[in-house]
Amino acid sequence: MNLMARTPNKYFFAKGFAEGATKLNAFDNSLLNAGIGDTNLIRLSSIVPPACREIEPVKLPGGAFVPVAYASLTTDNIDEVISAGVAIGIPTDESLPGLIMEYSAVADSKIVEDMVIKMVKEGFEYRERELKEIKTSVISHKVENIGAVFSGIVLWY
Repeated sequence: MNLMARTPNKYFFAKGFAEGATKLNAFDNSLLNAGIGDTNLIRLSSIVPPACREIEPVKLPGGAFVPVAYASLTTDNIDEVISAGVAIGIPTDESLPGLIMEYSAVADSKIVEDMVIKMVKEGFEYRERELKEIKTSVISHKVENIGAVFSGIVLWY
């Protein structure tokens, strides 16, 4: 079956932080720290299929095409605190799709978490859908040399 024709029915959170010799290495290392570094990420536009359920993180096959909505930030500003977060909004009506929002900033984790929650609430209000619950995942890191943070929601099958 064509992977892109399939609709994911599961999701899990993945987050990581790291340092690296370059910004790209720092980002790559943050993916490894999150457990998804040996895959090909397919960035999503943040819609969760109806009735998608949360699972524990799974070991993904090396080289797999992995659908993920994520926030990340990489910087070489030493001593800066950087954060990345995601939130998933689950609708009361399970026949409707859910919503993921992502945000990253030079800020502590509380600011980023508050922002993704606010974004999910606004997305549901605009869609005129009743919100059952919001789940979040946020990570912060104080940069030592060149640092990166990554927080995502992996959709899986």
